[in-house]
Amino acid sequence: MNRDNAPLGLLLGLIFPVIGLFVVYLVKFSSTGIGDFFQTLFHNFKAAALIIAFSLFANLIPFIYYTNKRLDQSAKGILIATMLYAVLIILLKYVW
Repeated sequence: MNRDNAPLGLLLGLIFPVIGLFVVYLVKFSSTGIGDFFQTLFHNFKAAALIIAFSLFANLIPFIYYTNKRLDQSAKGILIATMLYAVLIILLKYVW
């Protein structure tokens, strides 16, 4: 399988922030239930934007790995996914 393709990077770029979201939950909000945590995110869009922004730091791991290995198409997919999350953050913070 070719590891240097944009769809693989896009998939990784969409999955790693979800993992980062759970890490943020475990580090900062583990005293509350996970259901309450997600309910707060769905009702408080500004807090959701902030927490999603912190979870995007998880995209640094695959992005740095793929750029160091010179797998530029996969790194491009990760960057595109990060930009899509950035649009979501802007929408959550300023529109909704």
